Amino acid sequence: MYPTDRPRRLRTDGIRPLVSESSLSASDLVAPVFVDATTDERVPIESMPGHDRVPVDEAVERVEEVRETGVEAVILFGIPEAKDARGTRAYADDGVVQRALRRITAETDAYIIGDVCLCEYTDHGHCGVIEESAESDPTLTVRNDETLDLLVETAVSQADAGADMVAPSAMTDGQVRAIRGALDDAGHEDVALMSYAAKYESAFYGPFRDAADGAPAFGDRRHYQMDPANRREALREARLDAEEGADVLMVKPGLPYLDIVSDLRREFDRPIAAYNVSGEYAMLHAAAEKGWLDLETVAHESLVSLKRAGADLIVTYFAEDLADRL
Repeated sequence: MYPTDRPRRLRTDGIRPLVSESSLSASDLVAPVFVDATTDERVPIESMPGHDRVPVDEAVERVEEVRETGVEAVILFGIPEAKDARGTRAYADDGVVQRALRRITAETDAYIIGDVCLCEYTDHGHCGVIEESAESDPTLTVRNDETLDLLVETAVSQADAGADMVAPSAMTDGQVRAIRGALDDAGHEDVALMSYAAKYESAFYGPFRDAADGAPAFGDRRHYQMDPANRREALREARLDAEEGADVLMVKPGLPYLDIVSDLRREFDRPIAAYNVSGEYAMLHAAAEKGWLDLETVAHESLVSLKRAGADLIVTYFAEDLADRL
């Protein structure tokens, strides 16, 4: 009458760590850093408790704060001093990210990833070049091929400034091939490329758009970011990026798309990244502030679930908070 198979034997404290199937360490994490050219002091991001925009002069200090926790990699996002229709400050030699990159790479050994997109730099908030009549056109579409030229300039300018990796996030068709070729032609064969291979048109990005001042001024991004209803399309997108030369394939957001992380892990023999996005961070903070959840415990469980699904590295706003525990 008694069970002959007792899985609980392997759940005691002595053996539980030995048989744990998924592990999480500080070296798995990438911390986002927001550098703001419009301020000379740190500006708290209200919708993302614990995070600030930092001036260029404090970029090195901010990265060193991250490294002191044991997290070695950061991804840089910039808030420029001016915006225009073509996002020219994204690829300017003296752009906010380029200036920060030069200082950080000169003074630290951190691994630096540059986010390659235009939405933070365009006055309309979209990820590329748009039609002049787009504001009154509900079928807004970003001009794909014209946008590629600007993304290439942005990636090369970041590599010139010292980025170890560039991460195109615009979901522009052909961006990986165009950027990889331009980097190689510019002598940056060793600069890695992480593509936002499956980036969904998600409602979980709200706090980030506040943080980076990158919300669309009109319309939305459904014509160039992926439909949340689609799973097979993610494999197509990732396969194209892999064939075009992506070194790492990213899924964004993370938690609502664990199936996509798992699919990519199963299909591709290269590292898979997951972006634990601002909305995921903010909702756990909000619940913790209400006393409904223990923040550190649920944050850790969330990131472990991404590792279990197959992520090799995780971009997360929890990086510093969890590093000590890890």
